[in-house]
Amino acid sequence: MPKRVFVDGQAGTVGLSIHQRLSGMPDIAVLDIPETQRKDLDARLQRILDADLAVLCLPDQAAIEVVSELNQRSHNTTKILDASTAHRVAPGWVYGFPELTPDQPDRIRGAQQVTNPGCYATGIIALLRPLIDAGLIPPDHPLSIHATSGYSGGGRALISAMETGQHPPFKLYSLDLQHKHLPEIRAHARLTQAPIFTPAVGNYRQGMLVTIPLHLHAIPGQPTADAIAQTLHERYAHNPRVAFVPDPQDPQRFELEPQALNHTDRLEIRVFSQPKHGQALLIARLDNLGIGAAGNAVTNTRLMLGLGMV
Repeated sequence: MPKRVFVDGQAGTVGLSIHQRLSGMPDIAVLDIPETQRKDLDARLQRILDADLAVLCLPDQAAIEVVSELNQRSHNTTKILDASTAHRVAPGWVYGFPELTPDQPDRIRGAQQVTNPGCYATGIIALLRPLIDAGLIPPDHPLSIHATSGYSGGGRALISAMETGQHPPFKLYSLDLQHKHLPEIRAHARLTQAPIFTPAVGNYRQGMLVTIPLHLHAIPGQPTADAIAQTLHERYAHNPRVAFVPDPQDPQRFELEPQALNHTDRLEIRVFSQPKHGQALLIARLDNLGIGAAGNAVTNTRLMLGLGMV
């Protein structure tokens, strides 16, 4: 019998993508709700209680409200996957990035409540966590991170402004240095101090590049770019979703564009280096709506339901 899944917030960009992808899977039955009841909390809670798993694609406060209501019902057995920011560092929630550690897929499989990572955090943690675990970068090392995303992750107002020509073609934002993904980046990359994180949005629908520059001589132990690359290569060897891509030798290939992985659930990791200056540049490329959001939610949904990954 197919597993029953309800997507609460299925009309939004991420929710719609999750709903569409799950609807095409024969081992999953997606529960719908009439449009007139999409803001009716009682009707939505009933759909959640009827499901084996519910995916929350809601604003943070609305997700907190739903979880609070469910936690008061002792007979509730529905598993919850929260795609909002609300529970990404909350006690009792499992972080839904299967590549976080070797045993993370098993933790997700056994969890009642899983929080889906943020798109920026996915790329950043994929780059940093293996290096911190290996002792190549200390948890308290000062880091600067820059990332550029397509506009599809910015909500309806931004999407509309971009697609109607009412928004600049490129914009830095969160210049108060308090982007909402920072708490999960610190917690799950195992950083003991906040990095300087500068996100930007470009006038293209989806796709993301994350860059982390390193002055190798300023890192305790002075790791080499080769050691960093080898650690990342070994960590993601044979991984179906995350791939380490070797540093290209052709100078004409020392450039990257953000949309190459669009409509996939893949993430590419690269290390570029300049030995003359003792510098390295860590780069992650991903689809912010793929492995950065909806695609990762589909993977977590299948893990939590005991189904095979696709």
